[in-house]
Amino acid sequence: MTYQDVWYQSDDGLKLYARDYPNPDAPLTLLCMHGLSRNSADFGDLAAELQGEYRIVAVDQRGRGQSEWDGNSANYTPFRYVSDMATLIDQLALKDVVLVGTSMGGMMAMVMVAGNPGGFRGVVLNDIGPVVSRQGLARIMGTVGKVAPVKTWDDAIDQAQALNGDAFPNYGRADWARWVQRTYAENAAGEPQLLYDPAIAEPLRASESSAAPPDTWPLFEAVRSVPVLALRGARSDILDEACFWEMQQRHPHLTPVTVPEVGHAPMLDEPGVVDHIRAFLRRIHAG
Repeated sequence: MTYQDVWYQSDDGLKLYARDYPNPDAPLTLLCMHGLSRNSADFGDLAAELQGEYRIVAVDQRGRGQSEWDGNSANYTPFRYVSDMATLIDQLALKDVVLVGTSMGGMMAMVMVAGNPGGFRGVVLNDIGPVVSRQGLARIMGTVGKVAPVKTWDDAIDQAQALNGDAFPNYGRADWARWVQRTYAENAAGEPQLLYDPAIAEPLRASESSAAPPDTWPLFEAVRSVPVLALRGARSDILDEACFWEMQQRHPHLTPVTVPEVGHAPMLDEPGVVDHIRAFLRRIHAG
């Protein structure tokens, strides 16, 4: 598995980063977009499985991973990230794109399809729908940007397990160590530090304090124009069963997959998940 570092500039001047796993003969390109506090490393295992068949581009949204932090936290919104994705797509001249979105990345995918009908070949929604469970949202709001600093890598592993153990009850110490390798980096003091700007959740907290949440079913209705593979972690506290069922009723070409024994959000390396994604992609490029 090899990738090329891609650096590009947003239209408001930020230096942003993506990993490009090239495949010049690929019939499709997967544009992989992570969740709120994650980064492009989440898609490393998926790229290792699929790079022989497809081109994969995995992004670090502004304020995450190797992308620059934004001095104005009000810019940490899906609509701003979608604009950044348009810049990246133009810079790399991406064609025949399938959007792969985990959590926030899936919400972005719906916005992108709604704003560019016919511009994408399909969508993989990973543990996200038009209704976000308030219980899960409260959990995220209580942790993102509020996690206490740690001194050692062992402490970081303990912290990751404490925060996410309910969603991944079968993970062992080695699994959590891999998690930490993706989500922490050594700071100037030689201590592990989470790979995101603590301010990324501020706009979300502000919107939660407002009155009624926006109705995002119209965004989901827009993706009726493309094939959709919808993944749901069986233990998810973000995408509940009622919303997942409703998504299937509203989209005639949606393929639903429940990933057993994990919560929010599946890492896409669970048994059978890559097989579902590969079968979905083959149906798309077969027409």
